[in-house]
Amino acid sequence: MRLKDRVAIITGSASGFGRGIAELFAAEGAKVVIADINGAAATALADQIGEGNAIATTTDVTKRSDVDTMIAAAVNRFGGVDILVNNAGVTHKNQSLMQVSEDDFDRIYAVNVKSIYLTTLAVVPVMEKRGGGSIITTASTAGIRPRPGLTWYNGSKGAAITLTKSMAAELAPKNIRVNAINPVIGETGMLEQFMGLPDTPENRAKFVAGIPLGRMSKPIDIANAALFLADPASAFITGVAIEVDGGRCI
Repeated sequence: MRLKDRVAIITGSASGFGRGIAELFAAEGAKVVIADINGAAATALADQIGEGNAIATTTDVTKRSDVDTMIAAAVNRFGGVDILVNNAGVTHKNQSLMQVSEDDFDRIYAVNVKSIYLTTLAVVPVMEKRGGGSIITTASTAGIRPRPGLTWYNGSKGAAITLTKSMAAELAPKNIRVNAINPVIGETGMLEQFMGLPDTPENRAKFVAGIPLGRMSKPIDIANAALFLADPASAFITGVAIEVDGGRCI
């Protein structure tokens, strides 16, 4: 197994891409921390994965106390942290940049950007004690090929990609690798927000038309990329943002 006895924290992992990552990591031998603001859903997934291999934490990644508690739970239960996946994310509805509320803007940057700051402060000292680690952030193709309608979300993901590269350079002497994944629009609970339209076959087709491989991303696509970046086989890779987009960014 590719992650045998490694300890991984995945934020926003009770559903969507995060759930796919948590399930695959556990199948590959990792001890996983299911961290999500929806504590009941996180607990249900941890129970499904199985006692001894997963724990759940109710975590709001915008709050330092919650993040510190999440890291402490991993250390107390599994002895440390080898992998952190910053997957929790939110968006605003696909609409004019003039119509997004200040509250929505603040929430997007708190969840998508500030959380990276908070988790980094908490996890780096723990990873140093293990001799290194891997930090992976779920960014987005929106951060490198932005389109109208999601402007403020696009900016948050651009920030996540820049942080990935800067963190990679600064944390390399500590043997902590930092990488990102850029998914294209995917089959998750936020799909209708990204489209700004009802989830119908006709509306999906409008978005799929711009993806050369002819479909949206799925949780397993993102999970497989995360597995590669967490795997010791990628030990010489840091500071990259892998496009998992079916060719959308070509």
